[in-house]
Formats: sequence, structure tokens, C-alpha cells
Amino acid sequence: MNLTDTQQAILAMIAERIEAEGMPPSQTEIAKAFGFKGVRAAQYHLDALEAAGAIEKIPGRARGIRLLHAPQAPQRELELAAANDDALRLPVLGRVAAGAPIGADADHHDYVVLDRVFFSPSPDYLLKVSGDSMRDEGIFDGDLIGVHRTRDARNGQIVVARIDDEITVKLLKIGKDRIRLLPRNPDYSPIEVLPDQNFAIEGLYCGLVRPNR
Repeated sequence: MNLTDTQQAILAMIAERIEAEGMPPSQTEIAKAFGFKGVRAAQYHLDALEAAGAIEKIPGRARGIRLLHAPQAPQRELELAAANDDALRLPVLGRVAAGAPIGADADHHDYVVLDRVFFSPSPDYLLKVSGDSMRDEGIFDGDLIGVHRTRDARNGQIVVARIDDEITVKLLKIGKDRIRLLPRNPDYSPIEVLPDQNFAIEGLYCGLVRPNR
């Protein structure tokens, strides 16, 4: 199939959504995920996928897309992986299911291929940052941070932590009788973990990439 990178990415999104949720995305969801101004652009790419034999569109159904051909990685990803044995294909996690460990039941319809030289230790996934509480560490709103999945962390490390159903990225401070999560922005207050809270370390921060804005 002679598909553009965007069409390959849309095909991958359809396949992943069907696998994860049992149904394909709607045209509106595709348009939103790829930054299209409206659904007509999504319709154009879906028509191209159907013409190429990758999908079948079912008339009269809101999510009437049947997958006929498994997606391939975009050519630039294949070239990077072939040229660099250290290339990592990392899922980008967005919304995380409440109460579940990160990665166990998270939306990850996007993947990014990066050289592992950007990270230490090697990450398991990328997490999109929301907010500027870690500004003074050079971590800004919208950045993609690499996270090495682990339950263990030392005092002074930047961690991804769960407090009850909330996920946060903070500096870990372990005291004799308490744990605090410190922001790196004076506009924010430290978070003290209370004894009755459900607290867990989800992973270690191990580097970041900054998408073009």
C-alpha cells in the first residue's frame, strides 16, 4: 500500500483502538487526535485508506470502519530503527485510568521513535506533562517525559507518583516520619503524603523531549 505517514498513523490508531476498546474511533476523534480543522480531512484520509484496501467503510454507522490490513510503521520510523540499534519505540500515555498502575489501562494511541541516548535509565513510556510545577527542572507544560517503570526510588529523585487517584511528577523527599513531593516552582506548595492516602511510586523520570509547538 502506498500510504502517507499520516494515513499510516491513522491506520495504527484504528487498529489500536479496536484492540483496546473493541471499536474504531469516530471521524471526530480522528480529526481531534491529528489536529485537523474538521472531519472532512479525516474523511479524506479514510477514503484513501479504503481505496488502498486497508479498511472498509460501513455506510450508516457512526463508527463504521472495518480493519482489513494491519498497519505498518511509518517509513521514517523504519529507517531510524534500521540505522540505529538503540532506537526506542515508546508509547505516549495520556489519560490514565483511576486506581490502575500507569500503563496497565492507559490510552496510548501514539508512539514516538527516539534514540535511547536521550534518556538514563532507559524509559518504558512517555508521559505528557500537564502544568508547570517542575519548571525550574526544565520540565514544562506539554513536554513528553521518559519514565522508567519502577516501585523503588531514592531521596532526591524526580518521580512519577500516584496519590489516591491523582498522578503527579515531583521531587521525592523522604524524611524520618513522612514523605513529601516537592514542586520545582515557588508558585506551588509541597505535597505531604498523609498516612491514610494510597501512595505509590509509578516510575523514575529519565529525560524528556519537547514537541514542536
